[in-house]
Amino acid sequence: MRVAPPGTATVPADPDCVALAEIELCGELIIAASATEGERLSADRIDEVLRVAAERAVEDL
Repeated sequence: MRVAPPGTATVPADPDCVALAEIELCGELIIAASATEGERLSADRIDEVLRVAAERAVEDL
């Protein structure tokens, strides 16, 4: 499996690093969900937890 980090297109990623990053993000989502007062996280909150806006800003540079 190949995953290109932001700003590169050909650098292969270590599958173990990718798996650990995915586990960390899932953990962050679980923590955010347990801290919310509603039934579920909004799409905006999920994007915030997953740092989607930060990734898009890097891609736009």
